[in-house]
Amino acid sequence: MAVVEHYPALKRADAPLVSVCVAHYKGPELIATCLDSVLAQDCDFEVEIIVHDDASPDDSVTFLRKRYPQVELLVSEKNAGFCVANNRMVAHARGKYVLLLNNDAALFTDALATLATAAAQQKPPGILTLPQYDWESGELVDRGCLLDPFYNPVPNMDPERRDVAMVIGACLWIERGLWDRLGGFPEWFDSIGEDLYLCCAARLVGLSVQSLTESGYRHRQGGSFGGNKPQGGRLASNYRRRRFSERNKTFTLLVMTPTAVVWPLLLTHVLLLVAEGLMFSILRRDPRSFAQIYLNVLQEVANRGSQLRTERSKYQTSRVITFSCYFGHFSLLPHKLVMLYRYGLPTLTHNTNH
Repeated sequence: MAVVEHYPALKRADAPLVSVCVAHYKGPELIATCLDSVLAQDCDFEVEIIVHDDASPDDSVTFLRKRYPQVELLVSEKNAGFCVANNRMVAHARGKYVLLLNNDAALFTDALATLATAAAQQKPPGILTLPQYDWESGELVDRGCLLDPFYNPVPNMDPERRDVAMVIGACLWIERGLWDRLGGFPEWFDSIGEDLYLCCAARLVGLSVQSLTESGYRHRQGGSFGGNKPQGGRLASNYRRRRFSERNKTFTLLVMTPTAVVWPLLLTHVLLLVAEGLMFSILRRDPRSFAQIYLNVLQEVANRGSQLRTERSKYQTSRVITFSCYFGHFSLLPHKLVMLYRYGLPTLTHNTNH
């Protein structure tokens, strides 16, 4: 059983409206700007800040305890992964609402006030996010995301569209009671795609997933996990990110897709995934990518067959929205084709980040 040390805040908010939860692994320079942006919020309600350090191999814990004594610090003895870290923080939180914030993100000064105002008007409560802007360029990255048929996120750039299929976990606002009702992040995902899973679960039971048009946050895309951002006009990622991404999107497709189309869609997805893996390994002369990323998806689905059937039964039994409503936030064009046309084949590197 993992040991989690707790370093309580020097001064705790009496009745926080919002608990800002920041999962951290390695790199004090990443989280400092993040926490400073939370402390600089212009809002008239109490906020508590919780940080989960996931066994960082550097001096992150010492840095946080010394520079941010007002932060509740949870320190894990072993690296548990992003999903476990966030679940632990929400379980520890006292606020009515929770904002999950990446350690490589920074909020605009009116972010919490904007989210709280929107949440108070949301009946029933759902999931919210803010416009995401690139850290270096300041350009708009997305206003939440739609999905393509194979559950690849498609950035929403339409300022008039608030209802989306999913929001990025780098800035995810949710009522704590709703988080508990939906079951939080699936810890068997480890990392990547947990935001997709949670948002699909919310939408299945008829709850809204929205991106606001006001305020925003800056994000070093890929700063905490590597990849996920074009560099020099090319896509760059790493084996670990791609392995988790392809696996967890497949899990989500299998569990969340309404029965009418799940099996033909899953079959098409698997065939395209195998074809993509073969093409990539041949053109990049990298046969290990097929085994480590694409073949791994099939192995994981087979290994977790019983669990996936149980999860599917749980979510499909509770589904209240229609087939057409569920897919109303999907785009028909496969997003991977768009990215291939724009940037060509991605380059893959090894990465040891959280």
